[in-house]
Amino acid sequence: MKKLLAVTAITLALPMTANAAANFVEGDATLAGEAEFGATLTTGNTDTSSAKAKLKLKHELGEWENVYLLEGLYKEDEDEVTAKRYFAGFQGNYKFDEMSYMFAGANYEVDPFTGYDYKLSGAAGYGHKFITSENSWLKVEIGPGYIYQRLDSDQEAEKGYSSDDSLVLHGVAKFEADISESSKFKQEIIADYGDSLIARSETSITANIVGALAMKFAVVVRYNNEALEGKKSTDTETNMTLLYSF
Repeated sequence: MKKLLAVTAITLALPMTANAAANFVEGDATLAGEAEFGATLTTGNTDTSSAKAKLKLKHELGEWENVYLLEGLYKEDEDEVTAKRYFAGFQGNYKFDEMSYMFAGANYEVDPFTGYDYKLSGAAGYGHKFITSENSWLKVEIGPGYIYQRLDSDQEAEKGYSSDDSLVLHGVAKFEADISESSKFKQEIIADYGDSLIARSETSITANIVGALAMKFAVVVRYNNEALEGKKSTDTETNMTLLYSF
């Protein structure tokens, strides 16, 4: 717990420090976002339903940029819940120039099908853009981090302890490229390496329908090389959603 409090304090302090150093120019603030939603419902011989929602906000103030993310997934098959995941995240970036920046962020995730009640994570470090062209860009981030995972009651009773925690090396790679004037390809990989390797990959293609409305097809892969007993190391998720940019 002491480690958790220390890392949380550092994670929160770094954005505040960078915030104080940023040049806040009146009228220079910009706010943009993406809202994503998809749902399916079948009745009759098979009753299934699923819903996925995601909201991403980006707030820029001169050299300072904040990113907020909320995400939820729920699936039910024959009145049995087969997937349930909720995620909330924040990251603050202080830009040194157009290519490099410092970042600090924290995440909270609930996914009871992994054997954990919830997961808290935080990281801080350095980010850099390696490709910047009119049609594509590549961004990489790396730095130290910390992960705390609270076991559910069944896992706690079986293992005899209540939580796992680890200092990690946190890395992110994000790539985006225009396929055409109306479609984009995106690839994001997030990895935390400490006592185990926990990684997430999202590959997506978006195609504009009309105005700010687009269709998004995405494949999400989550991996934990030391999953709890009775749990699989790899989870995959395939989504077709509507995406609205504002």
